[in-house]
Amino acid sequence: MNMRIGELAKLAACQPETIRFYEQKGLMPAPIRSHANYRLYDASHADRLHFIRRCRALGISLDEVQTLLGFQDRPDMTCGGVNDLVDQHILEIDRQIADLRTLHAELSELRRQCDSARPAARCEILKQLGETSSSDGPRSEHVAER
Repeated sequence: MNMRIGELAKLAACQPETIRFYEQKGLMPAPIRSHANYRLYDASHADRLHFIRRCRALGISLDEVQTLLGFQDRPDMTCGGVNDLVDQHILEIDRQIADLRTLHAELSELRRQCDSARPAARCEILKQLGETSSSDGPRSEHVAER
């Protein structure tokens, strides 16, 4: 069963541009072309696209997806590298969760500074945000970069 890019995109709930991008990055194999030069995809393309989209939904980077596809394309290899990649991803998520908890605590404390609506000139939150303090350091900037 061959399908054109629009059909594959609809099947995968993505845009045709996404498929072209994955092809350009080498994540998707080039499809065959019809006599009218349309891209024609088969079930293996749909399976691979589903794999890529699932990885991306889990926050796996394109480089990591490329690595995982390498393992998938060589089924005779051991999956120790896959385990290592996922373990590193879990550690990164744990770090992000810790950063978000710290951010939540900081914002909650900031919110406690102003318990009622007042003129902006007397807003404790705005005053606190305007003060220079040690919380302006790298951790706060790192959270903001995401």
